[in-house]
Amino acid sequence: MNETAQKKDLTFRRFKTGETMWDWPDLTEKIFQQDKSYKCPTYVHRAPPCQGSCPSGHDIRGWLSIARGMDKPPVAGQAWQEYAFNRMVEANPFPATMGRVCPAPCEDGCNRNEVDDFVGINGVEQYVGDWAIEQKLALPTPSALSGKKIAVIGGGPAGLSAAWFLRGKGHAVTIFEAHELLGGMMRFGIPGYRTPREMLDAEIERITSLDGVEVRTNTRVGVDVSMDELERDYDAIFWGIGAQKGRPLPVPGADAVNCITGVEFLDAFNNGWVLSTAKNIVVVGGGDTSIDVASVARRIGHITARHEHDVATAATHGYTAHDVTGALAREGVKAVLTSLFPIEQMTAAEREREDAKREGVEIKGGVMPLEVIKGMDGSATGLRMCQCTVKGNAPTPVEGTEFVIECDMIISAIGQMADLAEGLEKLDGGRSAIAIDGLYKVKGLGKHFAGGDAVRPHLLTTAIGHGRVAAETIDHFLGGALEDKRPKVDVHQFNLLEELHHRHLDPTAYDHKQVRGTSDGKFAIHNYEDRGASQIIPHKALFKGHFTFVARNKRDERHVEADQVMGDFAERIVAFSEAQAQAEGQRCMSCGMCFECDNCVIFCPQTAVSRVPKKDRAVGRYVQTDYKKCIGCHICADVCPTGYIQMGLGE
Repeated sequence: MNETAQKKDLTFRRFKTGETMWDWPDLTEKIFQQDKSYKCPTYVHRAPPCQGSCPSGHDIRGWLSIARGMDKPPVAGQAWQEYAFNRMVEANPFPATMGRVCPAPCEDGCNRNEVDDFVGINGVEQYVGDWAIEQKLALPTPSALSGKKIAVIGGGPAGLSAAWFLRGKGHAVTIFEAHELLGGMMRFGIPGYRTPREMLDAEIERITSLDGVEVRTNTRVGVDVSMDELERDYDAIFWGIGAQKGRPLPVPGADAVNCITGVEFLDAFNNGWVLSTAKNIVVVGGGDTSIDVASVARRIGHITARHEHDVATAATHGYTAHDVTGALAREGVKAVLTSLFPIEQMTAAEREREDAKREGVEIKGGVMPLEVIKGMDGSATGLRMCQCTVKGNAPTPVEGTEFVIECDMIISAIGQMADLAEGLEKLDGGRSAIAIDGLYKVKGLGKHFAGGDAVRPHLLTTAIGHGRVAAETIDHFLGGALEDKRPKVDVHQFNLLEELHHRHLDPTAYDHKQVRGTSDGKFAIHNYEDRGASQIIPHKALFKGHFTFVARNKRDERHVEADQVMGDFAERIVAFSEAQAQAEGQRCMSCGMCFECDNCVIFCPQTAVSRVPKKDRAVGRYVQTDYKKCIGCHICADVCPTGYIQMGLGE
């Protein structure tokens, strides 16, 4: 849709001409003669849909309000970027990483889509995350050590997230990692041109440098350390071991030596290996991992000559070269990516899919594998496929549409599962996954908790959210008060009492004497209700007519053409400037929270609504209502752009 067409559609009206919610014949006269009301404005906080859509539970609205300049840093001289960074890491310690690779379900859920286009949330997150790295910001100082020790198994997004939040609650943490380096799928499952390693190392180092966090790499639990030892030495154990095993193709012939999984391929690449002599590769998948596999294959090409100083490894993984570009003569690889779903319905992000096509990856949608064709030596020489239709996730072949794709390597990127062998068998809750209850507690094991791909393979940001929630429940478990259930909207919520505390505006102590109403009392938060843990505010509750068309700022991208892709591992995304990040903050509609527009003050016919004195202001406390003047006309609620005002009982 072009801008002109959008502007034409941007006419949001609560009532048509001649319509009103009132039956009064003369509304104006009634308003000015009315002298009392039993319904007055209440300020109701609800979770915005961006936050409700974020698996890590980011307070997105909160740090966008900082970017726009509405929420000023409470510390004199503090840069807004540092204030925003501190807000981000309250829910997610990897803003620079997630700003690059998260597929942004928050943007899909953004209410601004109903006005013009979503807010560029990922771009602001990346900008702040990169700024924090450039300024060498540390994480906020955690609480003093409690004397409790937690074992975190796995140094990927779930484990590192759990480590940060557990340490933040005062508990000592030991991270056990089977690899030499931490990062999990952020390092070994995603190529460096999407998660630059210096950036990733900086975000991980913030966590591992904390006092009370110990790291034991090259240590495989179940082999080097037993589960019995963990249970003896630690007060609780969190399992964030990821899904390190790829699922092979469920077709005949898939046991060929040159049929591998996407997890194996990316792990080999990210450990510094190069592909063997395969010239034609078929990747079966359709998700982001399959895109990464095909794109990496196009970048590394294939080798045409082996040198004596190259170290042979597993036949499927090729050779390790001391200098890849100099020691090996490389040529291009033909990569074909196949998907059960039509191309436009693939689960991979559209941007990643289009980049792959531009870089020379051929994508075939609506097809399914039938059989791996083997040669005389038992290796795969082709993949027999056919067109298909899909109902749910079950494909049905279309008769008479069979064809063969010739290839010398097949890579299955159709799913992953946890590796629960070698001493971890009792963790297997079925289907090679750890079974947990609603509190992230491992079923049948007393002090064991789990999260991330080992529970259910999903997004990196999902694993981060699991780590945050599990850390909170472990903290309650250690305190002897494990909750019965988690909140309906289980995210990092805005807390008005915390906001007032930061501003040194804490309510006074309550003297426990009965009084009528609380509007004049300093011991209570007047006419405020927090429904953030139970309700997400829909766009219909907003007065969208307040918002005009404002084009979204888009991050630039460095596009790589097919004839230039080999050997190109430079980052593709160009980060926002400060001005762009702030402009996207301005586009945020602050759903469910006052953003200080003054509409209610301007339109109140009785001057019952006024600004809070400047010295007493805080986020969510910008306006106040004098209930002695309010007549319940509803105008303030009608003109509130964010849906923060709801009519309720007076006093």
